Amino acid sequence: MAWDFSTDPDFEQQLEWMRKFVAEEIEPLDLVFRSPAAPFDPASPAAKAMAPLKQEVKSKGLWACHLGPELGGGGFGQLKLGLMNEILGRSRFAPTVFGTQAPDTGNAEILARFGSEEQKQKYLQPLLDGEIVSCYSMTEPQAGSDPGQFTCRARLDGNEWVLDGEKWFASHACIAEFLIVMAISDPDVKVHEGSTMIIVPKGTPGMEIIRNTAVGPKDEIDEGVHGYIRFTNCRVPENSRLGPAGEGFKVAQSRLGGGRIHHAMRTVGMLNKAMEYMKERVVSRQTKGERLADKQMVQEKIADSYTQILQFRLHVLYAAWLLDRDQSYTRPVRREISAIKAAMPGVLQDVVYRALHLHGSLGMSNETPLMDMWQYVPEMGIVDGPTEVHKIVVAKDILRDVKPSDGVFPSYHTPTQREAARAKFAAYLD
Repeated sequence: MAWDFSTDPDFEQQLEWMRKFVAEEIEPLDLVFRSPAAPFDPASPAAKAMAPLKQEVKSKGLWACHLGPELGGGGFGQLKLGLMNEILGRSRFAPTVFGTQAPDTGNAEILARFGSEEQKQKYLQPLLDGEIVSCYSMTEPQAGSDPGQFTCRARLDGNEWVLDGEKWFASHACIAEFLIVMAISDPDVKVHEGSTMIIVPKGTPGMEIIRNTAVGPKDEIDEGVHGYIRFTNCRVPENSRLGPAGEGFKVAQSRLGGGRIHHAMRTVGMLNKAMEYMKERVVSRQTKGERLADKQMVQEKIADSYTQILQFRLHVLYAAWLLDRDQSYTRPVRREISAIKAAMPGVLQDVVYRALHLHGSLGMSNETPLMDMWQYVPEMGIVDGPTEVHKIVVAKDILRDVKPSDGVFPSYHTPTQREAARAKFAAYLD
């Protein structure tokens, strides 16, 4: 039997250090630096506050652990990364302090796999060192995340790529040193065969940030970090391409799976935090002559939340374990990653709503972190592909090898099965 729900003692010590470090040194940053760009912008005052914390993480050998040792990372597998990200999900700043912030992690993987030596030297090493920020620009305003509807074009003109079109929700474009842009290079074939990934450096003529968008209403228009971009005759050298021309979709797929697992485990960290708030609230408050904790409907909320969080956490860790086992995005891996992605917003909605409800007016105020958590509910249902798409992926994979019944009745038709069973045991029947 190889089943095991335990953590290696040495790694558990590292996790325990992380729990204390994140709680005492990183979570306070969330209370002071409130700008949407603060956790990511190298020019932010928060960057100076994070600098000594990053050094401490590096001294512990926990910096950029998603990457192999040859790239300056710890070479941790997805299961270990999942357990780490459960802790990092408690703070907006924690992923940056540990060198695992999106979209830089995925972009580093693309550069490591598909970048030329020149591209790696110029962009990858500074990215790994946390000196610069990058942007991954795929989504389009008229298409969302459906590549089949993309219209942003990249055509080769001599030794230059020329980009024309628009991109939407390009995270960190306003502070990024470079963008990795997915554009249609051959509109006459399917997008899986006709898209190309191209590096566009900051300040390239022809690239305009129309405005920056934030998540939720608390920030003013143009104060967010998700860029609405227009490319107009934007020219970059031919060697700005990442991977073969026409294979941009394959390049994109190489960065998404692990990132979705990390998103999910960070969500577990947020769920754990909401549960902690809920528990403290119900044992501290009284109404109608007894604690909230002693009311059966409140007990139901606590029990349901505990069960949902545990089920979701184990499912995410199972997906991480599968990816470690298979070392590639096999059918089972893709299915489970889509399943956890589809489940994530529902679990978050249920647990955070219960926590909000049990806090009453305090919960919906800006004097607890719960409303900040609430805004992530719709976001988690959209980023990395909408929930519906992932449910379709799961259903298709589950049904792929299922054979239809031969006759009018299904194979589990009781009268038919009973007749076969009676024939099997005829010698024992009167």
